[in-house]
Amino acid sequence: MLPFREVRVLDINSEHLGVPIDSLMENAGEAVAETIVEEFGTGKKIAIVCGVGNNAGDGFVAARNLLRYCDVTVLLASPPAEIKTENAKRAYERIKHIAFSSVGANFSNFDIVIDALLGTGNLTEVREPYRTLIERINAANTTIVAVDVPSGLATDVAIKPQMTITFSDVKEGMTAENSGKIIVKDIGIPLDAYHVIGPGEFVYYPKNRPDSHKGENGKVLIVGGGPYTGAPALAGMAALRMGADLVHIATPAASYITISTYSPDLIVHKLSQDVLCPEDVEKIMGIAETVDAVLIGPGLGRDERTQEAVRMIVKQCSKPMVIDADAIVAVAADLSLIVGKECIITPHSREFKILTGEDVSVAMAEEAAAQLGAVMIVKGKEDIVTNGKWTKINRTGNSRMSVGGTGDVLAGEAVAMLSKEISIFNAARIAAFTNGAAGDLAFEAQEYGFIATDVISKIPEVLRKYLRKI
Repeated sequence: MLPFREVRVLDINSEHLGVPIDSLMENAGEAVAETIVEEFGTGKKIAIVCGVGNNAGDGFVAARNLLRYCDVTVLLASPPAEIKTENAKRAYERIKHIAFSSVGANFSNFDIVIDALLGTGNLTEVREPYRTLIERINAANTTIVAVDVPSGLATDVAIKPQMTITFSDVKEGMTAENSGKIIVKDIGIPLDAYHVIGPGEFVYYPKNRPDSHKGENGKVLIVGGGPYTGAPALAGMAALRMGADLVHIATPAASYITISTYSPDLIVHKLSQDVLCPEDVEKIMGIAETVDAVLIGPGLGRDERTQEAVRMIVKQCSKPMVIDADAIVAVAADLSLIVGKECIITPHSREFKILTGEDVSVAMAEEAAAQLGAVMIVKGKEDIVTNGKWTKINRTGNSRMSVGGTGDVLAGEAVAMLSKEISIFNAARIAAFTNGAAGDLAFEAQEYGFIATDVISKIPEVLRKYLRKI
């Protein structure tokens, strides 16, 4: 079953793969028309009731195709000027000669009423004029057919069709009871749109409210540094560029000065020793209570004291976590610490083998994620992103991503997404795509000479490019 928002993901990813929305709309409308004729025959008097979005566009295309076989009228819920999408506007122009206002229409006068009002975009409530229209259609003595999903599905007012013609797959929440006979039609969405991460994943990126205040869009804690100073700083700057409001870094004394002077945008907390120690855990957990998500691992090293402290933090932490780098090695010694935690684990091939004892494969990544109840981003030529039940492959990025620090950037992007309170799987897929896409932009600018900070500088460009399309 497809969640409603995944329909939008598929649409955007299809377009990214070269199949435009117009083509999908044409295929959807043709599929509706063909199914109506197959199921009910020709010569029927049909009303297609349309809203203002792409679902209406499907209805407009269906009307054009049904005109060859039936007496068709298009009834509009709102004036044509309110049609929202360019795709639907273009489809409307080709059938406007049979389009009229739905005000006063007697739906019982039609053999079939086709519902193309709201589609998969309406999730919470049905407003006027749709509420009244739905009630009038349901009360009519006629056959009702819904396009893709019954309008208002999962709300208090929904179309009650005898049949639903849906596309690609059954949508979440659809049953024979609320959707009638369900007929699934293929409309040409590329297979890779389902299995490869693309810009459609950004439908889950939470855009800031106009009246939001400092900290409301994500507060992050990064536990890192000691032997290595660059890793936590890179992760912190990546989290900020990804849209987190505040980034705290808890780092050992040996790396404190370097990281605290790296950027005034980072809030840096000095720990007691030159490496992370169990004595610092209480202080770190106090900071963790003030943030939305925690990243642990960048630059920590594998000192025995550090490894023990990592395990203590992971065990005690109740916030969503990203477990990266040497923290992966620490938890590999006691995987029970991860079970039940809301976390993303970001191993490369060597860390994956330490974690699982196995070489990297999609099947092994899925098995590990399922056993741990975590999301894995297994970094490689093609990143594997899986929660054990659902797997997507990320193909953004290039061979220069081997430069030191790009993994820290990915971890920072992932924790930023977690801090915005989206699911760990959605956070992982957005982070993986963004990291590779920013790396591709860096490669365009500097080819094999780009470095991790260049990737960070390109993150806003990736967000600007793709979020404006959502």
